[in-house]
Amino acid sequence: MALTPRLDQRQSQSLVMTPQLQQAIKLLQLSNIELAEFVEQELEQNPMLERDDAEDRTTEVDAADGGDGAQAADAGTDGAAASGDGPDDAGPANDGPDDGPDDGMSMDFGDDGDGGPADGDMDVALDDLYTQDGQPDAVQAAPDAGYEPTLPTSAAGGYDDDLPGLDQTLSSDVTLRDHLMEQLGMDLSDVVDRMIGAYLIDSLDETGYLTIDLTAVAEALDCETARVEAVLKHLQQFDPPGIFARDLKECLALQLADRDRLDPAMAAFVDNLDLVARREFKTLAKVCGVDAEDIADMLAELKSLDPKPALAFGGELAQPVIPDVLMRARPSGGWHIELNPDTLPRVLVNNQYYAEISTKKASKIDRQYITEQYQSANWLVKSLHQRATTILKVAKEIVRQQDAFFLKGVQHLRPLVLRDIADIIDMHESTVSRVTANKYIASPRGIFELKYFFTSSISRSDGGEAFSAEAIKARIRTMIDGEPPAKVLSDDKLVEILRADGVDIARRTVAKYREALGIPSSVQRRRQKSLSN
Repeated sequence: MALTPRLDQRQSQSLVMTPQLQQAIKLLQLSNIELAEFVEQELEQNPMLERDDAEDRTTEVDAADGGDGAQAADAGTDGAAASGDGPDDAGPANDGPDDGPDDGMSMDFGDDGDGGPADGDMDVALDDLYTQDGQPDAVQAAPDAGYEPTLPTSAAGGYDDDLPGLDQTLSSDVTLRDHLMEQLGMDLSDVVDRMIGAYLIDSLDETGYLTIDLTAVAEALDCETARVEAVLKHLQQFDPPGIFARDLKECLALQLADRDRLDPAMAAFVDNLDLVARREFKTLAKVCGVDAEDIADMLAELKSLDPKPALAFGGELAQPVIPDVLMRARPSGGWHIELNPDTLPRVLVNNQYYAEISTKKASKIDRQYITEQYQSANWLVKSLHQRATTILKVAKEIVRQQDAFFLKGVQHLRPLVLRDIADIIDMHESTVSRVTANKYIASPRGIFELKYFFTSSISRSDGGEAFSAEAIKARIRTMIDGEPPAKVLSDDKLVEILRADGVDIARRTVAKYREALGIPSSVQRRRQKSLSN
């Protein structure tokens, strides 16, 4: 058979993501902190971007009242829709478009899904939502009397405006390293020992434990392991007590020794923490050679110790969760939803600067650079707006679906998956997943991550609407909290009670939920309650 060349023409389709679409997807899944960092980098790199410090911009709109602003939605769920069985249960507030004036500057989040620009998402082209100048034609400023700029101010005159004040100096946090280095200088006089001590201080983890091997320290500093151990003994006497411990047992023992309470019985007690965790106090009493009353006193003293001594000193403060979406009840019923203006980056395209430099003579490379930066700035503004509208649209539908939860509590949380929201708002499931990742909503019941509202379902024995896994967990916790000391509920008993209420659940599922809640077994709870009595 002879081999001959042949030319065939084939037609195929493939999905190609443009850089602009990739940028939009990337921004969508960022948290508000990550987004702020990204925008700051863009402001530094792109001369066509400028910060929007206008005080007359807001993200609030009341759909039921017609709304004059942008980027807000009204779930329109009233008391009659407490079940939250679907989109139609949200009440009449969202049965159609707003009756207020429509000047093309507002966003309609109506239930029918054909409410204009706000219904756009990451699955559609962004060009349909914006004018030629790069500014969103769906968003305009509305007065926000509650917004005040947070620009730093200084006193009039004075040469020390840039220097920290006395109150700032006195209130500055003392870091753990500074605290330990100060003690090191006073306790050890030998230069080599100080070097070893400084090395060990820098090797501590955030909780104050020494996880590095002493042999490795000796090899790194070219000294004897015995000398490193001797220095470590000195460091373990430093404040706070328990610092430089290599495990939990040693940490607790160091604190007890500092209190002069590390007698043989207490040493045996600390050495058998596994028995303490299992609450096998009778066995502990035999091991320690004490009675039950002494065991109770030793347990109380153990609870007074600090297992992570380093956390009391300096370091960075834990960052509080800043919600991306704000939710409040309307006086007339239902819910009002808006984006948090504090988490929205305010950037604009500097069209004036672009027009100014475009008229000047420049090389081909410079003109290309200016054009690219201008296009990049426009796309960033468009992507930020699209991100905001998409988050708001998803959050609104979540509130509609979980209306009963916000009204009555966690036991009324409905089972929900990403596809349920994606099908209703006509978005891809992956888009909803990116929106709900690292995004939070502030509600009358607290601050929740948007992913919290997506839970697996537990079927009903009578074939009715399924239960949410979180609702079942809440019922298990309620039943265990209310159990009498003389009648501790076993997992089998919990299954029996739940099945009597129509919950089709297995024993292993109950055990898994109980362990996830941090609730000990019935045997451990019975021992605990007998000891307390």
